[in-house]
Amino acid sequence: MKDLSRLLRPQSITVLGSVWAENVVVQCVKMGFSGPIWPIHPSKPHIGGLKAYASIADLPAPPDATFIGVNRHATVDVVAQLAQIGAGGAICFASGWTEAGEAELQADLVAAAGVMPILGPNCYGVINYLDGALLWPDQHGGRRVARGVALLSQSSNIVINLTMQARGLPVAYVACLGNAAQVGLAGLGAALLADPRVTALGLYVEGIDDAPAFAGLAQAARAAGKGIVCLKSGKTEAAQVAAASHTAALAGCGAASSAFLRQSGVAEVATLPELLETLKIFHVHGPQIGPRLCSLSCSGGEAGLVSDLAGPLGLSFPAPSDAQRRALGDILGPIVTIANPLDYHTFIWGDGPRTTDVFTTMLAGYDAGVFVIDPPRPDRCDPASFAPALAAIEAAGAATGKPAFPVSSLPENFDESLATAMMARGTVPLMGLEPALGALRAAQTPPGRGGWRPWPSRNSTRAGLMDEAAAKALLAAQGVGVPRGVSAGSLAELAPLTASLTAPFALKGLGFAHKTENGVVRLGLYNLNAQPEMPGATGYLLEEMVTGVVAELLIGCRRDPVYGASLTIGFGGVSAELLADTQTLICPVDATEIEAALRRLRLFPLLDGYRGRVRGDIVAVIDAALAVQALLLAGGLEEIEINPLMVRESGAVAVDAVIWKDME
Repeated sequence: MKDLSRLLRPQSITVLGSVWAENVVVQCVKMGFSGPIWPIHPSKPHIGGLKAYASIADLPAPPDATFIGVNRHATVDVVAQLAQIGAGGAICFASGWTEAGEAELQADLVAAAGVMPILGPNCYGVINYLDGALLWPDQHGGRRVARGVALLSQSSNIVINLTMQARGLPVAYVACLGNAAQVGLAGLGAALLADPRVTALGLYVEGIDDAPAFAGLAQAARAAGKGIVCLKSGKTEAAQVAAASHTAALAGCGAASSAFLRQSGVAEVATLPELLETLKIFHVHGPQIGPRLCSLSCSGGEAGLVSDLAGPLGLSFPAPSDAQRRALGDILGPIVTIANPLDYHTFIWGDGPRTTDVFTTMLAGYDAGVFVIDPPRPDRCDPASFAPALAAIEAAGAATGKPAFPVSSLPENFDESLATAMMARGTVPLMGLEPALGALRAAQTPPGRGGWRPWPSRNSTRAGLMDEAAAKALLAAQGVGVPRGVSAGSLAELAPLTASLTAPFALKGLGFAHKTENGVVRLGLYNLNAQPEMPGATGYLLEEMVTGVVAELLIGCRRDPVYGASLTIGFGGVSAELLADTQTLICPVDATEIEAALRRLRLFPLLDGYRGRVRGDIVAVIDAALAVQALLLAGGLEEIEINPLMVRESGAVAVDAVIWKDME
């Protein structure tokens, strides 16, 4: 891994170019960078008010960091010269490389850099707010801090927007990757987190270049007590090249990327406000908070809104204990209904000691607390009457050692200066009820399994459909239950074989990935008399029909070009996409993770004896999923799908199986 310390924390900076270079000089001076800045220009004596040097050879010393703002062809030569004199690293700003079809030119750039680290090309740069070092050619909204979070983005415009936040979040670094020709996402993320002044890492990601390295980064961050939160874009692309299988449709890039982040221990969010609010939690409280939440507000409307918004997110607001009910009832009186969320009314408003007592008593029984409060805007109103409640929130957090979050219902209802001051004291105000609840959910993300890494990805090979009879023989050899059956090339050849089976039968035409859609499945047969041939069938499979079915599941395992391989499990049958009740995991997974995924299914109660129903054999389902994973790991296969897996009270049977095998 490249050593980026000089590039990210430079003692000296060089800039090349004209307008862009001058912007870098202006930003560094404005931010109070204490080291020397050496502009380079062949004809101008000064850049941004500083002495300019005619060439790299004229510099007083090898620079720690260089911003290269010249054209792409000149950039290659500049990088070679910097590498030769022992410079610490460079930002390659110019565009027009691989993204423009110039892969060879980008390869020349990497070769020219040698051991010297470069970011980009097509990279906007890096801001170090800790030391005032800005290799950044544009405006930004940050300020100097002593410690804070790092923002790493694959979009320069997105991260510029994030610097304009007014939420009290201290930002230590802003960094862009560009084309990541030499230094990738995991490498730059690790270098940022290596600074002890960095408390957490926020990512805007369009694509993950090295999944195993990223998983390693996430687990190292957790071990260091630093959280990572990610907003992954592009999840609705049609990596759901779905015609091939149900699994491809249900485990497209969105499901796979979310599974990968979850298993790596990375918190995932859906919006930029949630990203910032989660980072605030991580900055103060570390990479994880507990799941048991309480909510307090002085309005029934706010309490109801919290409940309504929290429900779809799966946030837990358990009822207060009997001891809490008695204690809170003694303070608040008989009119207030003690519940969670708690509407404590306004009887205690302005009474600091009683408010502190209520807040502390409630928070003590939970992992963290939501305190809905919207201080009046200070430019037109007097927020003084809200001071006792705000102080009580901080006091409750200090007394219990639990995170106490003041939460405004609207983001603009919490002044930036107030938020900044509270953050500095260790209290995290969350701005906007919906982003706040989303951030609280994200902050509950558990750490990934220690040492877990996804399988290496590989280039997709040309795949061919395996005959279903052969596919089931392969599954049976791996221990998966399959129906008793016989196969033949024609119905005439099949008819004499039926004597070995017990009716009723299922008759299938072979050679189709989706049999029902192609009309090549006939059920409930007792013989083959007068059965017409099935057009397009390459052969026939006759099986005994499965009885005593508790539920129909889908199990699919497929190679993934980014994450190695994914395992999808859920409710199946011909309505699999309609139900859309599946969970996707990234291989390898173990029995515990598969069972947890099963229990996250909306319809899992149907497997677990809902309303007196027979319970399905969950162990058999888990065993089947592990067997499918083992088959894919063994090699030679691109995708395996069992749909449906008929789950019975004892055992599970793969009624339909599709396997795509390598053809190269």
